[in-house]
Amino acid sequence: MEKRVLLIGGGKSFMVTSIANELKNKGFEVLQANPDVTEVERIPDKPSVYLIYIDDIDNMMEFLVYLRDKFVEDDLSVSIVGSHEEVEKVYGASGRDKIAAVFERPINVKELGQKMLEVVEKEEVRLQKKKILVVDDDGTMLRTIKSWLSDKYQVFMVNSGMAAITFLARNEVDLILLDYEMPVTTGPQVLQMLRSEPATEKIPVMFLTVKSDKESVMNVIALKPEKYLLKTMPPKELIANIDEFFESQKAKKYQ
Repeated sequence: MEKRVLLIGGGKSFMVTSIANELKNKGFEVLQANPDVTEVERIPDKPSVYLIYIDDIDNMMEFLVYLRDKFVEDDLSVSIVGSHEEVEKVYGASGRDKIAAVFERPINVKELGQKMLEVVEKEEVRLQKKKILVVDDDGTMLRTIKSWLSDKYQVFMVNSGMAAITFLARNEVDLILLDYEMPVTTGPQVLQMLRSEPATEKIPVMFLTVKSDKESVMNVIALKPEKYLLKTMPPKELIANIDEFFESQKAKKYQ
């Protein structure tokens, strides 16, 4: 089990130092940063487990908004330390379902260290799941698809074709769910770009779209998407199609 955590909070705070020391005693590699977007972005090879110590939430709102967006792009495990009121504000900014663990002050650092071991264990299980990138300019659709798939898969989301290209330049995925109609760069154009690059040409792609006319389907047949799925299908049917695809991939590997 890889025990790595990014501890975010005022580095000179007594409590932050105590938390860092307890995590190290539990065998964690602890990276530390202030709640500053630029500082966090500059950290190379960041872990997927974050622990945020909140001591002045009004001054941290910009960082929490950034963190909310990182939830969407990087699918992080985030735990928080704060007062009851601060925790409620974080829920309002990021959503209750996205927080892995909550530690309300006053805290027992030994209990926190033990709980963070459980958080990391859960994260390790999650990281074994297949990775799916959903590409759609509709934010509501992105969140809906993620809610349907997250129990079984790691789900990453981007809201444009070019954001997908940028994401894939530094991340590997097992499947892409691609919208057809998007501004600037359409789904077919994105798939064409992926097929033209050696690093991405073999990534499986399924269209997930409202475009059901024959002409739209025929336009992308030559690009050989794995499937052409409609957004109107029930969630269970979408999941069944994805499950079936991964089962077929597994079967091919052992043939």
